[in-house]
Amino acid sequence: MAKTLLGGLLGGFAMYFVGFVFWGTPLSALAFKSIDDSQAAAVQAALAQNLTLSGTGTYLIPSPGTGQGTVLFGKGPIATVHFNTAGFPVMDSASLLVGLGMALLTGLAVAVAMGVIAGRVTDFASRAKVAILFALAATFYLDLGQPVFNHYGWGYFIYLFLGDFIGLAVAGLVVCRWFLPKGPAQ
Repeated sequence: MAKTLLGGLLGGFAMYFVGFVFWGTPLSALAFKSIDDSQAAAVQAALAQNLTLSGTGTYLIPSPGTGQGTVLFGKGPIATVHFNTAGFPVMDSASLLVGLGMALLTGLAVAVAMGVIAGRVTDFASRAKVAILFALAATFYLDLGQPVFNHYGWGYFIYLFLGDFIGLAVAGLVVCRWFLPKGPAQ
C-alpha cells in the first residue's frame, strides 16, 4: 500500500508537470481568443463599472432568471464571466502551490482506485487501459460537456480536455507501471 501511495504522489507530480506544459507555457495561448489592448481596456472598464459592486464570482450575462433576461439571452450576445475584483499576478505562486496540492491529492485518488483493482487486473496493458479509459471518461464529460451545454465554442474546451486527459492519464500510467503489486493477489 505504501508503494501505491508513493506512486500516487509521483503520478500527481507528473500530472502537475503536464498541466504546467499546457497552462504555464506560451502553449496556453492556443486556448484563448484575444482582442487588442484598447478593446481589452474598454471591456475591463465595463467590467469594473458593472460587476465590482457584486464582487468576485462567475456571472451569466444576461441572466435568464427574469423575463427581460430571457429575451436578452435569446438575442445574444451572452457571456459567462469569471470575475475577480482585484486581479492577481499572471504567475500566482499561491495558486501554483494549491494546484500542486490538488494534483497530489488527485494522484493519490488515482493510486487508491488502481490499487483496488490491482488484484483482479494484473498486467500492465490491462491496467493502462483502465487508467486511460477512466481519464477519458471523466474529462470527456466534464470538459467537452461545457461547450455542448453552454454554446461557447469548442477551442478552449478542446484544449482543456487535452490537457486534463493527458495529465490524468499520465498519473494513472505512472501508478500502473511502477507502483502496483505484480501479478494476481495471493
